[in-house]
Amino acid sequence: MKDEKDYTYRSIRDERRYGVTWYSALWTVLRPVMVGAAVLVLVTGICMTVWNKLYGEFAAPVDTADASEVAFEITSGQSLNRVAANLEEAGLIRNKTIFKYYCDFAGMGQKIQVGSYMLRKNMTINEIAEQLTAGDGNPMVRNITLIPGETVEEFAAKLVKNGALEKADTFLELCRTGEAFKDYYYIADVLGSGNAASRKYVLEGYLAPNTYEVYTSATEEEIIRKLLSQTEAVFPEEYQEQAETLGMSMDQILTMASMIEKEAKESDFTRVSAVFHNRLRAGMKLESDVTIHYITGVRRMSLSEADLGATNPYNTYLYRGLPPGPICNPSPAAIRAALYPDSAMVAEKYLYFCAKEPESGELYFSRTLEEHERAVAVYAPLWQQYDKNRGLDK
Repeated sequence: MKDEKDYTYRSIRDERRYGVTWYSALWTVLRPVMVGAAVLVLVTGICMTVWNKLYGEFAAPVDTADASEVAFEITSGQSLNRVAANLEEAGLIRNKTIFKYYCDFAGMGQKIQVGSYMLRKNMTINEIAEQLTAGDGNPMVRNITLIPGETVEEFAAKLVKNGALEKADTFLELCRTGEAFKDYYYIADVLGSGNAASRKYVLEGYLAPNTYEVYTSATEEEIIRKLLSQTEAVFPEEYQEQAETLGMSMDQILTMASMIEKEAKESDFTRVSAVFHNRLRAGMKLESDVTIHYITGVRRMSLSEADLGATNPYNTYLYRGLPPGPICNPSPAAIRAALYPDSAMVAEKYLYFCAKEPESGELYFSRTLEEHERAVAVYAPLWQQYDKNRGLDK
């Protein structure tokens, strides 16, 4: 009986002792967790309160109830700081600094586009930033292409037709005088050469053919400068040295290249160049039809007496040497051909060439006048028929 009581007493005692120990251990574990959770709730509450205050004061929409549209414009050259300041002045954002930092952090700072926008005061800064980086739907830039062989006047007409310019007057005047571009050494050389006054356009030949991306808001001068800058790339130092070896200036090389461009297909460029170099060395007139075409604006295969007798400095049938300047804007291939003529034809002293069948673009080359006259007798009727078909026989 005693043993039974002792057992019961020990069981109760052990249960109390071990029960207290179990709860104590659990509390030891839970207590810091509960304290941490309470602190976290408290801190979160404080942070949310501070965030809501800061957001409401600096970053929230200016007026969530105002859905009316406000015109806003970004012009070329404006920095992110200027755009942010203008947005704040227009009442579209609460704080320009917050907007700037947000755009920088989100990687939008360099993507904001020039344009005219309709924004609202109930837009968030994210919505505003996204719209400004998406653009206004109107293109910021356009591609313009100058094709090898095009003249200044042809290119100007294309710019007007494509909507890059409203009219060609200012563009043509800038190209005619060249005075606005003296900071380019090769244009300064032309202006100082003494023959600038006799040129139709000082910049003819210096607008490097290529496809360019220009701002839709670009001025005539900006478009011209874009093309002039490329001229340095197509006439590197090697070409300068070769021109000096030939005893020619950059302007003379571009002038010859422009004639080569108009006279032949690329496959014949170096051979035409050889004929021109040989005639210059022999003191002969170049007698190039394409310089007459530049004067008249008409590409006639059979030149008239009036064409041949035109007292214009570009008339290479009347005046010796190269014309006063280029007659078009030549390709890199034509420029290289002017610098490196066909050496075999130079050595064999080829002095003449003429067109074969007009549509083919092929040329017949001769060393002597007699051979050349025989070729002309064969092909001249084809030229005359070609002109007649196009109504240019009068």
